[in-house]
Amino acid sequence: MASSKERFIGLEWLRFFLGLYIVIFHTLHNYPSIRSWSGYVTDLGFFSTSTFFILSGFLLAHVYLNDQHEMREPAKSFMTKRFANLYPIHIGSCLLAMAVSAGVGYLALTAQDAGTSLRFVLYDVNNDTGIVNPEALRHTMGDVELWFNVVLNVFMLHAWNPYYLTFNPPSWSISALFFFYLTFPFIAPRLMKVKRTRLAILVTNLVYLVPPLLVVAFTPYDMPETGILHRNPIIRLPEFIAGILLCAFYMQQKNAGSLLKARGKLMLTLYIVVCCLVATWLLEHGRAWYYLLHNGLLLTAEMALIYLCVHIPTPDSKRLTKFAGRLGGASLPMFALHVPLYVIFTRSEQILKGEPSLCADNLRLCLAAAGDSSIWLYPVYLLMTVVLCVLFQEQFVVRIRRWILGWMLPSAPARNKTHAERMADPREPR
Repeated sequence: MASSKERFIGLEWLRFFLGLYIVIFHTLHNYPSIRSWSGYVTDLGFFSTSTFFILSGFLLAHVYLNDQHEMREPAKSFMTKRFANLYPIHIGSCLLAMAVSAGVGYLALTAQDAGTSLRFVLYDVNNDTGIVNPEALRHTMGDVELWFNVVLNVFMLHAWNPYYLTFNPPSWSISALFFFYLTFPFIAPRLMKVKRTRLAILVTNLVYLVPPLLVVAFTPYDMPETGILHRNPIIRLPEFIAGILLCAFYMQQKNAGSLLKARGKLMLTLYIVVCCLVATWLLEHGRAWYYLLHNGLLLTAEMALIYLCVHIPTPDSKRLTKFAGRLGGASLPMFALHVPLYVIFTRSEQILKGEPSLCADNLRLCLAAAGDSSIWLYPVYLLMTVVLCVLFQEQFVVRIRRWILGWMLPSAPARNKTHAERMADPREPR
């Protein structure tokens, strides 16, 4: 039963730092003064998303399967709860991003802002097209395209568009998660019964590497292959599968009394560090390495990080445990909200550094006097993002979730979630 499930405080912290790293990955490069070295910090941003997908598979398998590796509730109930957890985050963040995009285009603080609109997108490629001819990647959606992508977003299908990202680009990860959740009741019980988990993980990793190898061998790194590798849910499914298999491996090791000792933890830590250092070096040696590292070469390092964090003991302090839970619960909102929050923060900063007193009388003069954003205020943005995402999760997502469940599962008995169930849900507060 879920109430007897093991508690993983280390995974709470991991989820939080994965969310924080994706925020840094998408925003730190915007400061020209640090571009000479910021790439060394952000080049492996995709490591965070992949690890999150693996972690989702691990936690769902840990919580929603019983000791006989069967679903502890009907698939319909499971999917309704997953939908209720994801949809408020997606729709809330998407509406905010659309409003911010329209506002930025109207204010037009910079020439780049003036071209911003709900219709503007960038094609996904991994070659020199953007360097040789930047305009070739810029695209303005027509009416049919616009409404088609609105429909994709409404139904959380936007990750299936391989050509470009719309409205709130980072939210493709929510679309991919939704697909993973659809497969879980069918694949997880079977995967958890696998005895030779190491071999299964190896096979999963090799299968995951096939698409990038084909792209490297036969394509010019153009579209739609770049977008397919980046976010197509079927292509990314091996990460979720790897998380379920990792849970099976952990349970086998625990039952055999073979969990990591101090030496094993040290070796695993060194392995993760070496993998990240080598990956950062390889990214400087050809575009093909990006595809391979993004889709498979780092899978074992990402799994190792989760497995290492599983071994972190739960502290005696209930206050610290609750605090870690609240931060972990804000991880997916951080994935979804950080771009529009960054735009709001930096544009406000620019106006405040200019002549904000002019805004009441002459908005255009006020905007013309705007200053530049500064790296010194970047920590304030990070702190603001964390606080707002915690509040967004606890005050908005949870309330909408309860309303959806009350509507879609009216006969479900009301009860408080166990810690293990909350751990399986990256969006629930503790």
